[in-house]
Amino acid sequence: MKITPLHDWNLSPQQAIELQKQLAYEVIREDKFDEPIKTVAGIDLGYDVQANRSRAVVVVLKFPELTLLESAEAILPIQFPYVPSLLSFRETPVAVKALEKLQITPDLILCDGQGIAHPRRFGIACHIGLLTNVPSIGVAKSLLVGKYGSLGEERGSRAALVHYNEEIGVVLRTKNKVQPLYVSVGHKISLETAADYVLRCAPKYRLPETTRLADRMASYRKR
Repeated sequence: MKITPLHDWNLSPQQAIELQKQLAYEVIREDKFDEPIKTVAGIDLGYDVQANRSRAVVVVLKFPELTLLESAEAILPIQFPYVPSLLSFRETPVAVKALEKLQITPDLILCDGQGIAHPRRFGIACHIGLLTNVPSIGVAKSLLVGKYGSLGEERGSRAALVHYNEEIGVVLRTKNKVQPLYVSVGHKISLETAADYVLRCAPKYRLPETTRLADRMASYRKR
C-alpha cells in the first residue's frame, strides 16, 4: 500500500497541536467512495515501554463476510511523548509502516480511537485517513470529549455526541445492554454511514471484527 508523507514526525507537542488545527480543515466529512465497500481494515497498536518500542498489527477483512484476507505487522522506536490528545503522533508512524506492507489497499479503515470526536477535531482516524486517502472511521471504547443524552439498551441504539453545540459523533450500542462505542468521522465518510458500517462490522460482539481480529493477532504474535 502506497502512502505519501504529509509532514515531518519530529515535532514538539506544541508543534503537533498547531498541525492538528491545520490538518483538521482537510478532513472530508461526507461519503467520498463510489464503489461498494468490499474490504475493511483494522489496526491494533501497543507499546513495549521497557524496550521503548511501538507495535502495530493491521488486518484486512472481506466485507460483508468479515473473513481475513491479509495481515501485516510493524515495530518502531517510540519517538513522541505520551500526551492524551496527541496520541496519533505517537501511534500513527508505526501504523503507517504496517499499512505500507499490505498488498491489498482496503476500501475502509476502522481505527481503534477517535476521529473528529477530539478537542481539535483531529484524532488518529483523521490522521490515518488523510495519510492513506482511504475512508476512515474512529471507533473509540471511551469518551474523550462531548456529551450525549439517553441511549437505548438494544443493539443499534444511537445518541448524538455533542461538543460545543457541534455534533462530533454517535454513541452506538453494538450489543444489547453492553457499554457503547463512540463513533466519529475519520475522513471521506459521513457520520451516518460510519455508524452503519461499524454496526455491520460488529455482528456479535461489542467491538468490530476488525479491532477484535487485529488484537487477537497482535496477542498471538507477542506470544
